[in-house]
Amino acid sequence: MYLDEDADEDVALRIVEDGKARKPGACNATECVLVHEAAAARLLPALVARLVAASVEVRGCERTKALVPTVVAATPADFGREFLDRVIAVRVVPNLDEAIAHIDRFGSGHTEAIVTRSYANGQRFLREIDASCVLINASTRFNDGGELGLGAEIGISTSKLHAYGPMGAIHLTTAKWIVYGEGETRG
Repeated sequence: MYLDEDADEDVALRIVEDGKARKPGACNATECVLVHEAAAARLLPALVARLVAASVEVRGCERTKALVPTVVAATPADFGREFLDRVIAVRVVPNLDEAIAHIDRFGSGHTEAIVTRSYANGQRFLREIDASCVLINASTRFNDGGELGLGAEIGISTSKLHAYGPMGAIHLTTAKWIVYGEGETRG
């Protein structure tokens, strides 16, 4: 999840908490939070306090640790890791470009989210992030078959379809879910 420069604090705190603390072992749990450097001093102390109050261990980069010294120092292995537990990695990034680069390198292709008030940044995030579900101002927990109206899931894929044997045009179709929100959570 990326918290943009202009992220609404209440929305960001609720969405991150829901994405991580509500069901930390789910495949749609938030595992890493990227915070724009211009918003870090404003958002990180409250975010860390809220996560710690929800029994989540916060592992932060050096810049995160400088702002909130109580966080555990993150290791390079913490980024791109699926904790499936009450643990989350936090990294301060200089801008949206760096957030997208981080997600390109470490993302799972499953679920990515942005918290922003900027229509342009939200649309750019939707265009440039390669994931099965991309959310704006909504919890990652919405990437779920039932929540998306598909009924019970029989499986989930983070890979791209490929041609294997004879296939018509209909067989080459896949979906990228896009969710617009105003701070919704599943809690």
